[in-house]
Amino acid sequence: MPLTLQSENVGHYVAVIRCHGRIVSGEEVSALQLEVEKVKRLRNKIVLQWAEVNYVDSAGLGALVRLFGVLRVGGGGLKLCQLSPFVHKVLKATNLLSAIPTYATEQQAVEAFSAGPAPVAAASGGPRTKIVCLDTSRDLLAYLKALLTAAGYEVLTARQTSDAKTLVTATDPHVVIYGPGSQVSELVIEKFRASNPKVQVLQLPPDFSTGDASEAGAELLSRVQSALAKRA
Repeated sequence: MPLTLQSENVGHYVAVIRCHGRIVSGEEVSALQLEVEKVKRLRNKIVLQWAEVNYVDSAGLGALVRLFGVLRVGGGGLKLCQLSPFVHKVLKATNLLSAIPTYATEQQAVEAFSAGPAPVAAASGGPRTKIVCLDTSRDLLAYLKALLTAAGYEVLTARQTSDAKTLVTATDPHVVIYGPGSQVSELVIEKFRASNPKVQVLQLPPDFSTGDASEAGAELLSRVQSALAKRA
């Protein structure tokens, strides 16, 4: 089902965007981002109603996480409501239910803005395992950061290989993950390992962004755990 979007202003500060169909890499994600961009020019507090969203891939989740951050930094906010069973399953499987406020009804989500922004979870004490993620896609990096942070890792991201090299040298990460959009050669991987001999390097599969988000996330977390076991 193609993605359709219906926006409605609620009061002076909040807008509701009702989404119907699939939120996936490509035109659908772009359409959602453009709609949010258009709406937030006048109202930067936005509720996404996802009762009729029947599928979301990793790119779609990444776009959601990134929009949440953009609106929050800009003094607004993003909330979800009326999640379809599929969306609820995916958010639960990827531990993102706690990252983005969700509500049973549109009214509850709209009224929640009156209570102010949701508190930001405090980072747990002590050192955490560091992971550097590299890809050209902001949405993919947003998804990786949210997924891995929810799993307890400290995540640093880069869109350029040169920046990733700097992070590897400066932060001594345990794992480097690079996506299909990055140009990482064997020579680059060797440079990662030269600056940090114990670092584990993982490549995401070409269909990571377009596959089932919960399955892709679970598979990646399993690979990270295996890589850390090899490093030990």
